Amino acid sequence: MADDPSADLTRRGGMAQRVLRSWWTPRQVVRGLSGMPDRVLLIVLMLAMLITLVAQAPGHARAAQLDPSIPLDARIGGAVLGTIFMMPLLAYGVAALVSVLTRVTSWRVGPRDSRLALFWALLAASPATLLAGLVAGMIGPGPELTLTRSIAGAGFLFIWCAGIAALARRS
Repeated sequence: MADDPSADLTRRGGMAQRVLRSWWTPRQVVRGLSGMPDRVLLIVLMLAMLITLVAQAPGHARAAQLDPSIPLDARIGGAVLGTIFMMPLLAYGVAALVSVLTRVTSWRVGPRDSRLALFWALLAASPATLLAGLVAGMIGPGPELTLTRSIAGAGFLFIWCAGIAALARRS
């Protein structure tokens, strides 16, 4: 059971440490997660979506305060619909598309590995997403928000691409 990646994720601090390490050594982290079962992959995706939803709350609160024509509960309801219900479907679709597109290259990424790379990148980028959400709520639009969102987006792309490269197999 010691070699089971899902058991390592559930240990105290295991997931948080891997999320932080993903910013420095994403290939190594994703490669270490390659044995993760599909049920745990779904949990990783839903946890990433939940954190993304929480990160949106300060920005929605600020927007509702500045423009009360759309109340906060309506804004949060729309965010829940989009983040918790629609984004996972989109994530599965993007992972499948990436897996299919790699068939035209000499590097192959299986559907499960494609899901792992994408879902883990979404979760690993969540600290930066939370920071961007705080900036959106406290400061609002401006260069600070642009910078934090750019860092979150670049971090996500870096971790995702590194994960795909770590899991790709030469044909």
